Amino acid sequence: MPAHPDQEDLVRQVMAAGVRDPRVLEALRRVPRAGFVPPYLVERAYYDEPLPIPHGQVTTQPSLVAKMIEALELKGSEKVLEVGTGYGFQTALLAYLSRCVWSMERWPDIAEVARANLARQGVGNAQVVVGDGTLGLPEHSPFDAILVSAAFPAVPPPLVEQLAVGGRLVQPIGPGGQEEVALFEQRPEGLVRRRTVIGAHFVRLYGRYGFPPERSGNGAR
Repeated sequence: MPAHPDQEDLVRQVMAAGVRDPRVLEALRRVPRAGFVPPYLVERAYYDEPLPIPHGQVTTQPSLVAKMIEALELKGSEKVLEVGTGYGFQTALLAYLSRCVWSMERWPDIAEVARANLARQGVGNAQVVVGDGTLGLPEHSPFDAILVSAAFPAVPPPLVEQLAVGGRLVQPIGPGGQEEVALFEQRPEGLVRRRTVIGAHFVRLYGRYGFPPERSGNGAR
């Protein structure tokens, strides 16, 4: 790894982790991670590692972001719900790969930074909403894809209800700290677990249909 890796170095790291979808890799080439990290961590932006942001949250490791997005198999026409905006890097990737993104973040200050980052990068098809991500956004449903960036042992029922038939949902399933990132598909008979995408460590999903929101918030990405 170069002493100062660049965006293409990050793409190579993500490919080495097993991501193959050419659209996802192209999104990583087009969306500069350096525009979505705290200014004092810009020199770490193109390492494949999580980075801290306020409220005890972290940005997700880019290869993990890429694997989760790859599992959604986005074609470009989808309406996507993201739970856990963080500083907006994953949001920007989803926006590049879909028709539009509605992203939910629990912390207003983090949401404001994400909005500014997305605007600075010219991302016009993503909206950041402050709220309880476990409730989703029923007024904008159904969604063709849902990506949850925090862990809970089950998919929150409102998110199940807001996923279109044939839609995909990716969420870390577990108590927080050691999870299986799982891919689900909405079928006429209900939500079906398709496969495990990868094992990972995530912060907990807090909200009405998650853990009691006493000390933290939805996973920031």
